[in-house]
Amino acid sequence: MTLHSTTPAYSDTTTGVCTLYLVRHGTTTMNVENRYRGRRDVPLDAQGYQDAVDAARILSGREVAAVYTGPLRRTIATAQIIADEARVPDIRILHGLINVDYGAWEGLTAVEAEMYDPEAFKRYRYEPQKAVCPNGERLIDAQRRMMEAITLISQRHRGETVVAVTHAVTIRLVVAAHEHVEGEQWRIPLGRGSLTKFAIDDTGIEISLPEGGDVD
Repeated sequence: MTLHSTTPAYSDTTTGVCTLYLVRHGTTTMNVENRYRGRRDVPLDAQGYQDAVDAARILSGREVAAVYTGPLRRTIATAQIIADEARVPDIRILHGLINVDYGAWEGLTAVEAEMYDPEAFKRYRYEPQKAVCPNGERLIDAQRRMMEAITLISQRHRGETVVAVTHAVTIRLVVAAHEHVEGEQWRIPLGRGSLTKFAIDDTGIEISLPEGGDVD
């Protein structure tokens, strides 16, 4: 599925399209339990390493120039496997790619989070532009820092292919920023280890969503 946005990505006048793959990190035990991971530094499980290997194989041969990652172990491990396959000598940690701070919801299931604060949970599901995780982060702030991270990467890598490993909710927030989706539709399905492709130039962003996936 390909989406289009006519919103200018930035004002840089250099030519060339930056092809950016936002990769969701591989599986962790908290993914399997459907619990909000947030900033908890949980590692990949065995399936998570396989997810990373699968993503690396898909990206193999695409002449990846750089690999960025958020600062948590599950994204770093995924990024390292991709970088090794692409023969990129090092990975670059970019804190703007970190997961949403879920505050009091971290470690909870969706059912438990709704019981904790029903109104906040309803906004999280249906009005992300107004949502605030209890004792945590506003989704609009997470969306803003993700857009800043993408702008920085695309400005550095005009005409190149780049990978950035991050989290499901942060990828969804980026897509929502450009596609102006409403209600629960912002929570697009994204499989663990999935690749969401962004073609970025001065005219805007074209987004190609992965097929299938889940909404945990």
